[in-house]
Amino acid sequence: MIDFYYWPTPNGWKVAILLEELGVDYRMIPVNIAKGDQFKPEFLAISPNNRMPAIVDHGVPGDPVPVFESGAIMWYLAEKAGKFLPTDALGRKQAMEWLFWQAANQGPTAGQLSHFVNYAPEGIGDYGRARYAREYDRCLGVLERRLEGRDHILGDYSIADMIAWPWVLIAKPLGAALEPFPNVTAWRGRVKQRPAVRRAVDLGKELRRSGPPTDAERKLLYEQTAESVAKLSG
Repeated sequence: MIDFYYWPTPNGWKVAILLEELGVDYRMIPVNIAKGDQFKPEFLAISPNNRMPAIVDHGVPGDPVPVFESGAIMWYLAEKAGKFLPTDALGRKQAMEWLFWQAANQGPTAGQLSHFVNYAPEGIGDYGRARYAREYDRCLGVLERRLEGRDHILGDYSIADMIAWPWVLIAKPLGAALEPFPNVTAWRGRVKQRPAVRRAVDLGKELRRSGPPTDAERKLLYEQTAESVAKLSG
């Protein structure tokens, strides 16, 4: 059994896709970041960066194993299952490169773009939006080149696709055009057709936000410091 600490966002979808593809037994535990669930001591014991997703693996000898950060979770689960991860040294090196690329480039860029598109107060964030829109476009170009002559990032479908796909799924709401990227567009469609992917994107859809955050929610989400987190978790 896997405890899956989750909220329906692209970051959560990554791990949800892998869990659904693996067909493992898991229990989804919502972490409502707009209400401060991520600062509860019991969650910080699992995810010290007070971010989701996170998991606790109960299917191991001895004490349950917590794992935080989506890339680490996906590597852990894929390696444990022996699926969706190359077995040869070169393939594993490439898988690690693309997981790190997503975690260090595409993910943070798309997340910041989403913030400026969806949550920045009116009149603030024009520079930020333009800055991250350009960088998001650059990342789409990186994927476009990588997918030339390939159906998937590593050739075969893998965790590299699962981790990168959610932030491409929502390209249009982020204001990006996929027409200049035919390889990315075709790849996006191939992945989207997988039943496990559709189930993952629908997971917890009733929890999705229906409007902008309140001032109190905005403070919880975007105005934290080391001192404030210590007080919230104390």
